[in-house]
Amino acid sequence: MRVRTPARLKPAGRVPLLPRTTRARRRTVRALMLGAVLALAPATWTHAVADGRLRTTADVPAQDVAVVFGAGLWNGRPTPYLAHRLDTAAELYRAGKVKVVLVTGDNSRIEYDEPDAMRAYLADRGVPDGRIVSDYAGFDTWDSCVRAKKIFGVDRAVLVTQDFHIKRAVALCGAAGIESYGVGVVEPHDATFYYGGTRELFAAGKAALDAALRPAPRFLGEREKGVTEALASAR
Repeated sequence: MRVRTPARLKPAGRVPLLPRTTRARRRTVRALMLGAVLALAPATWTHAVADGRLRTTADVPAQDVAVVFGAGLWNGRPTPYLAHRLDTAAELYRAGKVKVVLVTGDNSRIEYDEPDAMRAYLADRGVPDGRIVSDYAGFDTWDSCVRAKKIFGVDRAVLVTQDFHIKRAVALCGAAGIESYGVGVVEPHDATFYYGGTRELFAAGKAALDAALRPAPRFLGEREKGVTEALASAR
C-alpha cells in the first residue's frame, strides 16, 4: 500500500525581511541613513565646539582656575581614572598654569564624598589646601559647568578629564558661559576606555539637549566665594 506524503505547508503570516519593492527598499535605506546621521549629530557637535580648544599640560594657556570633574571612588579613594585627572591638575598647578583647582563631584550621600577625597589627593601631591575649592553638587557634567559659572563665578578655566570626555566637557561649559581649554588625560585602551568611549556616544545626546534647553542643575544654591577667596590668597 502506497503511503501519501503530506504536502509541505506554507508558513502563515511570514513577514519579509526586506521591503518587496525597489521603491520601498530605497525608503528604508534612506530612513536608516537619516537615523544614523541624527544619532551621530550630537557627537559631531561636541567635536566641532571643542575643535581648537584641546591642549596638553605643556601648551595649555595659563588660566586662573582648573576644573576637575569627578569619576568615582573606590573604598573612599579616587578611582584610577579620577586619580589620573587629579595628577594632571596637580601638574598644571606645579607648572604655574593654574592658581586654583575647583574639584566638582558627588556628595549626595553622607558616606560618599567625591570632592573631599579629591581635595585630600591633591593636597598629598603638593597642592595647598587653600588653593583647592570643593563643589559638592557636581552630579553630572552639565551641573558642574553651570555651578562653576553661577555659584563659583568661573568665567575662564582649564578643564581636566579623560580624553574621551573632554570634548563634551568643553562644549557644555561653553554653553554654560565658561570659556575653556580642555586637557584630556590619555588612558590605555582597556575595557574601561572602550566603555567610556561608547558611553560618550549616548551622553552626547543628553549634552545637546542640556545645551539647547539649559535646565537648572539638580541643586543650585547660593553664590559661594571659595574661588574668589582662593585667587585672592594666590595673588
